[in-house]
Amino acid sequence: MTSPLRPLGSSDLRVFPLALGGNVFGWSADERQSFAVLDAYAAAGGNFLDTADVYSEWAEGNEGGESETIIGRWLASRGNRSDIVVATKVGGHSRFKGLSAPVIKAGAEESLRRLATDHIDLYYTHFDDESVPVEEIVTALDQLVKEGKVRAVAASNISPERLRASLDFAEAEGLARYVALQPHYNLVSRDTYEGPLLDTAADTGLAAVPYFGLAAGFLTGKYRPGRTVESVRAQGAAALAGTARGQAVLAALDEVAGERGAEPATVALAWLASRPTVVAPIASARTVEQLPALLAVAGLTLTDGELARLTAASEV
Repeated sequence: MTSPLRPLGSSDLRVFPLALGGNVFGWSADERQSFAVLDAYAAAGGNFLDTADVYSEWAEGNEGGESETIIGRWLASRGNRSDIVVATKVGGHSRFKGLSAPVIKAGAEESLRRLATDHIDLYYTHFDDESVPVEEIVTALDQLVKEGKVRAVAASNISPERLRASLDFAEAEGLARYVALQPHYNLVSRDTYEGPLLDTAADTGLAAVPYFGLAAGFLTGKYRPGRTVESVRAQGAAALAGTARGQAVLAALDEVAGERGAEPATVALAWLASRPTVVAPIASARTVEQLPALLAVAGLTLTDGELARLTAASEV
């Protein structure tokens, strides 16, 4: 049987075609629920976890790092660290804000401690900090790679210009260069990636690992006009249901999903997985029951006609 794992850009990392989002761990999923979801994901062949130092500082009573801590405990209890590609981020936590060299170094040390590991597989700059020269950021990240604390580096929420400048500097100086990009990208939010940012990623061989792959749950199909859904993310997703584009996309998803005997979420992720540069969309599951529709993306290849119908609906 052919392995579903895919190379991540120019790195030596190989990842499952669905990255499991860790934003819910320690927020809307407690440790027991999180362990169950992680176990089910790994049992299905999943190996790519996405988290951040700031998850979930926004929740009352949390201080950030809850997701990393849960993942670290799970890795330790299951003894499977070498099987899992762990991606985390720096720059968004209130105590480690921005991307100065000292912040990057201290943030990495804290993430390593919480994850209970000696290395981070993929380390993202979470939000670009334009007050810091790209030379300082790239050099600080390279130092972590040289020390063996980080295997590969990546960027999220960055302009095409700063991304290109970072890559050019790394290339010129022989330093660790970004191998991946994490953009906001899905069927109802295409201009957040398509254009100069996607072009830069394609030109430089970066792998895209999009976040909000299901538009905060909207593309699961459970948010419809007039329907109330109990969820911490319901407000944003419900707002999309009232837009012309949202309704057109849902109609197209329903149509294709019905024809293929698949869930709308699976179809939405399969569309995303088909886009240029995309290696693994990110989606999170609060419960084990939500996971099968996400994992199914690994086995669903949409036809050109189906892709065209979805793409046309997303342009309404």
